[in-house]
Amino acid sequence: MDAVVEWVDARERLPRDGMPVVAATSGRYPPEPGEADGEDFWLVLPMYFTPRHFGEDGAEYRDCFVDSDRVVRLPYGRPCAEPVTHWAELPTLPGMAVQHVLGEDARVAARDAMG
Repeated sequence: MDAVVEWVDARERLPRDGMPVVAATSGRYPPEPGEADGEDFWLVLPMYFTPRHFGEDGAEYRDCFVDSDRVVRLPYGRPCAEPVTHWAELPTLPGMAVQHVLGEDARVAARDAMG
């Protein structure tokens, strides 16, 4: 199975409220003990987008991406240690044109996809 990914520049357009996405985020790992510098990274992580989020410290964030560990990342160009440069919609389920199925339809769809 193949999936086509359309990457969107986070400076140009943002996802819909609550939309699960994959996001390309960049930053710098902290240095390992005994090393002077950390290592730059640019990687893809699953996240969701929200126009308003309250962090665990009570801080309010606007138009942000949140990962499963509740780490908040902002679109590139805004102050953030690990900004999101690009985002993409999640691919559809195998053999389907949707990203989620619920209830009995989910059982049937998964069984059909597995053959």
